[in-house]
Amino acid sequence: MDNFFSRDITLLAGLDKGQLLKDELGIHTYEDLLKHYPFRYEDRSTQSTIASLTPTPASVQLQGYIRKLQKLDKGKKRLVALFEDNTGQLNLIWFHSISWIMKKIKANVLYYVWGKPIFLPNGQKQIIHPEINSVIDKSYKTSNLLPLYHSTEKLKINQLGNKKIAFLQKKLLIQLNGVIEETLPGYLLTRYRLPSSVEAFIHIHFPTNQTLLKQAQRRLKFEELFFIQLKLLKVRQVRSEKEKGKIFNDLSLFNLFYHNHLPFSLTNGQKETIRAIYRDLSSGKQMNRLLQGDVGSGKTIVAFLAMLMAIGNGAQVAIMAPTEILAKQHFERFYLFSQQLNLHIALLTGSTKKKEREHILYRLKVGILHIIVGTHALLSDDVSFHELGFFVIDEQHRFGVAQRAGLLKKNQIYAPHILIMTATPIPRTLAMTFYGDLDLSTIYELPSGRQPVKTQHFYENFRLKVFQFIREQLLLGRQIYIVYPLIEASASLDYNNLMAGYESITRAFPDIPIGMIHGKMDSVAKDIEMKRFEKNETRILVTTTVIEVGVNIPNATVMVIESAERFGLSQLHQLRGRVGRGSEQSYCILMTDYRLNKTSKERIETMVKTSNGFEIAELDLKLRGPGDLMGLQQSGALNLKIADLSKDAAILEVARDVAKAIIEQDPDFQHPVNLPIYREYTRLLAVAGYWNKIG
Repeated sequence: MDNFFSRDITLLAGLDKGQLLKDELGIHTYEDLLKHYPFRYEDRSTQSTIASLTPTPASVQLQGYIRKLQKLDKGKKRLVALFEDNTGQLNLIWFHSISWIMKKIKANVLYYVWGKPIFLPNGQKQIIHPEINSVIDKSYKTSNLLPLYHSTEKLKINQLGNKKIAFLQKKLLIQLNGVIEETLPGYLLTRYRLPSSVEAFIHIHFPTNQTLLKQAQRRLKFEELFFIQLKLLKVRQVRSEKEKGKIFNDLSLFNLFYHNHLPFSLTNGQKETIRAIYRDLSSGKQMNRLLQGDVGSGKTIVAFLAMLMAIGNGAQVAIMAPTEILAKQHFERFYLFSQQLNLHIALLTGSTKKKEREHILYRLKVGILHIIVGTHALLSDDVSFHELGFFVIDEQHRFGVAQRAGLLKKNQIYAPHILIMTATPIPRTLAMTFYGDLDLSTIYELPSGRQPVKTQHFYENFRLKVFQFIREQLLLGRQIYIVYPLIEASASLDYNNLMAGYESITRAFPDIPIGMIHGKMDSVAKDIEMKRFEKNETRILVTTTVIEVGVNIPNATVMVIESAERFGLSQLHQLRGRVGRGSEQSYCILMTDYRLNKTSKERIETMVKTSNGFEIAELDLKLRGPGDLMGLQQSGALNLKIADLSKDAAILEVARDVAKAIIEQDPDFQHPVNLPIYREYTRLLAVAGYWNKIG
């Protein structure tokens, strides 16, 4: 199976342009082609007549004769064929591969034609680039579900379109019997009524009915998700056995702060999370816990209390944030707490001055510093600890696996405990897939005294009304964020931009001090502007999404998001979370153009309707898919071939339960019945990049 799957695609008989498949679709091996699944199927069991055609987005099948064939050179070159059946006539038109098509089709021959009919204003009908097959061609089936494969214009021009890909799949499928081995044990196939591997491949590409197609899809989705879960749970098991964490069970420092200095009461969710963290830290095993909570749910104070458990047992603590703004905010908050406990804390970022950096590194190495807060600068080789026992990663999806591993190496004696935090609510299917090797804690409640943010949507013609509302809030002493998607005007995107917006806001509020922050400013300038806003020296902050995560200014009660249709749901929710940090009623105003597509309209309506981040995340997953939602195009995470995390939650749950039971009963897959699992798991481990950065 390994040799068959790994064969170079250029070796497949009938394919003379294999390099094009590699370049255009990333199909390098037999396995890549076999797992280039159809994205849709066309049911050609019904046949229409020309007279019965109506305007429809669906393709139709016709049977008739080509009566006239004409190549036209005037204007855009095209080939026009007059096609008729016994009810009427229409034109078939091709703009590409004209010479090849002229050789292929002949007048007065009976053909099947498949395509999308277009109705012209003069009443004529035409089909652009139809698929055409001779009725006497017995290889063309009109009763099956025909597969449709993703292709490219370049492939189509080189006769590697849908029909050719289907032909190649058939060439490959006839070789499968006796060549590939089953990848799932017989007891799983029986228990879940799954077809064999060979049957699944045959019926996913060329199903003869909907029942066989659904069975094949279920089998292949289960297998894909099962081996991912097996990998994640195996990583978790191996880490649990090998990575022994230091026991932190002295709670004296924790209790001192909790009983004497904690500025507010904790919610039940915060208390339960702290109990779970303590169980981990006192177990003797390394903690790997993901803490997720909606914006403003109080994750930061939980992290600080957990850090005290480590410091109270003689260890040092690091907290890593994705931006300097967020790192500085964590530092300032923790600095106040640390002073009450006589703890030493420092901030290390890319803009830390050389002399100050050297002083910090010395204090860190000899153990004078208890807490270091920083950005990815903490990963530098010259940053060494006396004893790093605990580290917190904020907004973990901003950091890659290699970066996290780099921080783990900062303690050569034992593995530091890890707490990962995210304010981006993660749908359950994504949490199980991308963080399935971590223990999960979730804080659902908001701290007492917080009011839900009121969200409203306005079109551009209501701008004066919005400005009036802003002025009313300013008169009450409040502060305002105004967020733009772009820094400068874009030739290709018709969205409001920050520079033009700043000028507009300045004209509208000439008596109000206004600040501006964007990603092109250096960290010093951004810090100065942020400080002015924090001190209420500027009342309106015009900004890009640089303030998306972590910024905490309780007096800012209005968030205006310009061109809100430009943002994803989770990003809109994150931005909204920058207000509502105090006890005053806060507002989020979404400004959009009138021209909203269906998806944008659904996003905006969702934001107005609910402030529940987990509900929003589930819808965002359906609208955008896991890649966009988790920022995974950049991180190179697993690209699922057939499973859909927004639709296949039930299959994922079963796959994880099965994988968990197998890991518990037969962790090394040594039992004879699990031999197929052992073979496939070992093969996948050897396929470079198969699991990529998953987990």
